[in-house]
Amino acid sequence: MAGTAVLSDSVRHRYDDLSERLHQLQSRLGPPGTCEGPHRGCAPIDEFLAAASRHLHAVNEVLVPRVRRLPGGRDAVRDHLAASRVLEVALAHAKAHEYGSVYEQGYSWASVWTDIEEALPAVRRTEERLVELLAENGDADALEELARRLEAAEPSEPTRPHPYLPHTGVLGAASRRLARATDAFWDATEGRMLAAPRPEPRKRPGLLGQYLLGNPRLDEDR
Repeated sequence: MAGTAVLSDSVRHRYDDLSERLHQLQSRLGPPGTCEGPHRGCAPIDEFLAAASRHLHAVNEVLVPRVRRLPGGRDAVRDHLAASRVLEVALAHAKAHEYGSVYEQGYSWASVWTDIEEALPAVRRTEERLVELLAENGDADALEELARRLEAAEPSEPTRPHPYLPHTGVLGAASRRLARATDAFWDATEGRMLAAPRPEPRKRPGLLGQYLLGNPRLDEDR
């Protein structure tokens, strides 16, 4: 159960973080999608797009290959990839709209946020199903290792959505390697300042954990 909680908590943290970022974009930037300053691009939007893209790519790299080998895994993976592609298309529209693409003239910022707001929960549900299958067919140690790998993979994943590139198998792995290099080049060219993903909050150790670690945390009022 502990291993299951670690992986499910990691997924929940990522989507809670993305939902919070999206809410801030919708409510704090004045007219949808605008930022102050003379330059194209907007740091909060860039950070949100990078965080969402990195997580989707990391799931495809770490969780999807394991789930596909499980009973019922292929159907779950198919549903997840379909939902992910809808979100990636919406994220790609946001990126193009942010930087003033001429192809976005008929696509309003209100539509951008609405599409992302509708797609994000759908991907979350399909990803939670991947975690459920892993929990039903794996032990705690394996699930904890997957959670660690997922967290470690995100900072180095591509920072942009790539809905039309292969997502799985050998072609998917090759596409992610190529996308990392091209995304890094264009991020530097466009001056996008992207921080690493926000780390998952760590739970305070219990009394037994404090004893084993030799690091007691005493209540000063007691």
